[in-house]
Amino acid sequence: MTPPTTTEAITRAANVRLMIFDVDGILTDGSLHFGAEGEVIKTFNVLDGHGIKLLQQSGVATAIISARQSPIVLRRATDLGIHHVFQGIHDKRAAYEQLLAQTHVAADACGFIGDDVIDLPILSRVGFAASVPNAHPEVRSRVHYVTQAGGGRGAARELCDFILRAQGNYEAALAPYLS
Repeated sequence: MTPPTTTEAITRAANVRLMIFDVDGILTDGSLHFGAEGEVIKTFNVLDGHGIKLLQQSGVATAIISARQSPIVLRRATDLGIHHVFQGIHDKRAAYEQLLAQTHVAADACGFIGDDVIDLPILSRVGFAASVPNAHPEVRSRVHYVTQAGGGRGAARELCDFILRAQGNYEAALAPYLS
């Protein structure tokens, strides 16, 4: 597959009305830390969170589809105002189709960022597919945009800023902080 041009990625990002995020490897660095009681501890990046809020404020809806089940993911989603959260999902395509039915957003107006082969069923169906530099090679070769930042290290913020710029909303998103 020929890598897409930046122009193609910008054009596709300009059409995004619903941005869907994987969690492990995207909103986190993919590491799983276990506490003494066996609980999983995840670390989220505040820059990513603020980028998601800016994206929402510009009118882009957000969602999470994750193969793992974790109460902390629901907590983070609630903190960020992400209302569509699918966890413990191993058939991500089915969750994606359910999300489309719930939101009435067309597939070509959806974006998704994932990092492993379990994400390919969604990445191959959305209008704008993205990933991170350390994603599986099969994923990186099939997306429209690869962030420079790694998962849990600002990748989601970089992606949100990219979408905001593509949609002509970046300056407006920053305006409240510059006055």
